Amino acid sequence: MEVDRLYTPADVADTDYNEDLGFPGEFPYTRGVYPTGYRGRTWTMRQFAGFGTAEETNERFHYLIDNGQTGLSTAFDMPSLMGLDSDHRMSLGEVGKEGVAVDTLRDMEILFDGIDLAAVSTSFTINPSAPVIYAMYLALADQQGVPREDIRGTLQNDMLKEFIAQKEWVVPPTPSLDLVTDVVEYCVAETPNFHPISVSGYHIREAGSTAVQELAFTLADGFAYVEDAIDRGLDVDAFAPQLSFFFNSHNAIFEEVAKFRAARRIYATLMDDWYGAEADAATQLKFHTQTAGQSLTAQQPKNNIARVTLQALAAVLGGSQSIHTNSFDEALALPSEEAVRVALRTQQIIAEESGAADIVDPLGGSFAVESLTNEIEAEAMAYLTEIKELGDGSVRDGVLAGIADGYFHREIQESAYEYQSRVDDGEETVVGVNEHEMDADTSPDTLHVDAEATRDRQLGRLSDVKAERDDDAVEATLAELRAGIRADENTIPYIVAAVKAYATMGEIMAVFKDEFGGYQETAAAA
Repeated sequence: MEVDRLYTPADVADTDYNEDLGFPGEFPYTRGVYPTGYRGRTWTMRQFAGFGTAEETNERFHYLIDNGQTGLSTAFDMPSLMGLDSDHRMSLGEVGKEGVAVDTLRDMEILFDGIDLAAVSTSFTINPSAPVIYAMYLALADQQGVPREDIRGTLQNDMLKEFIAQKEWVVPPTPSLDLVTDVVEYCVAETPNFHPISVSGYHIREAGSTAVQELAFTLADGFAYVEDAIDRGLDVDAFAPQLSFFFNSHNAIFEEVAKFRAARRIYATLMDDWYGAEADAATQLKFHTQTAGQSLTAQQPKNNIARVTLQALAAVLGGSQSIHTNSFDEALALPSEEAVRVALRTQQIIAEESGAADIVDPLGGSFAVESLTNEIEAEAMAYLTEIKELGDGSVRDGVLAGIADGYFHREIQESAYEYQSRVDDGEETVVGVNEHEMDADTSPDTLHVDAEATRDRQLGRLSDVKAERDDDAVEATLAELRAGIRADENTIPYIVAAVKAYATMGEIMAVFKDEFGGYQETAAAA
């Protein structure tokens, strides 16, 4: 954003403290959703982890817990993300490469070996096949004897942003949205402490959007899910408290802080005005923040430690409930143990040494930050109004229409192009890339995953599971899932039964593709 050289009381003359800001823990939550901020509880520290087989990722989980991490965050490989088994022809070369491979409940059992699901909060970054991973986690909790109401965590499960930005899907947008709402409906009844969606602006920003677009499009997706759940007959005050959000944190500290503060205010106001939410928890926007992967450079990678520190500080100053800090080597490879430890220590130093956690909303009242918060709110509201008009009064229909006609893609593409042009022209400085370059090789030692050994081990386990399971039971559960889809019933109970029978990820997702068909994105004119 363009910022002024100096801000004065004149820039915030129209701001009413009680109406626009209020105290922390009070509507519209501009200053935070908790009255005591981090003095009551420090944010959850998560480090995204997943590579190779379930055994390797389980080892990394234990390493992070031993080093003080307070929540697990699971990365899956591309076949798992796309609902394919490791032995599928399209999985060749991708098994365990960018996350952990999970084909059946057996993999999930190994992944969480020695980890008490009642004692840890687990985040799953997965979308098209999110209902299957959720079902596996429920089945694992049942195995451990953990009451379902006691399991805690978050399922990303944000399909609308997939069609907008990340581009991973199995079935078309409308049935994808139905599946998301199935999880929401089931979560409300069975796992009240588990978040069924993490509405994700992170990937929208990584695709090249501005901070304002990230905020507006994320909230639009969130409101689309709210509308779909209401249409399903769910009470907004019952399900909305379980919704969570996921934002990016970039280098411009004051812009990012203002974005987080504007997000809370817009969400609270519109959940009240548009959807009639009455419970405080239904109007409180709670979110996870990840530092900006797009900002990381392969050149002079240890510079990324400074970038991540600033971005994490912005997330703290903006009141995030959960934070992931990227590792300095992620522009080169999956994080090494050293790099992930430095990333975790970065959060711990901010929490325990900087004093940033001691004051609630410490930048509140700043002429600059309040002015930027107002500006971001106004620009994001303009986008939300436009999206609602695309849907003739429905945000959900506006988002679906925007996906169909390329609206979101055009907006993001233009912003990405403008940013890259500024970098190429030297108007935007990226230290080590277009300024302060070095000829010397600055590459650190990186993590190496043995692709062939990983694939062989994974295919061996998958083959063993198929040989040991009851094939008749698998076929029966898949047939029941198909019948449930055709009867327009909630699919989650059927998926849970299938994973308990050790049906594979690919077998379950194939049923949905057979019933709903695939999806091919069409190019939209600029």
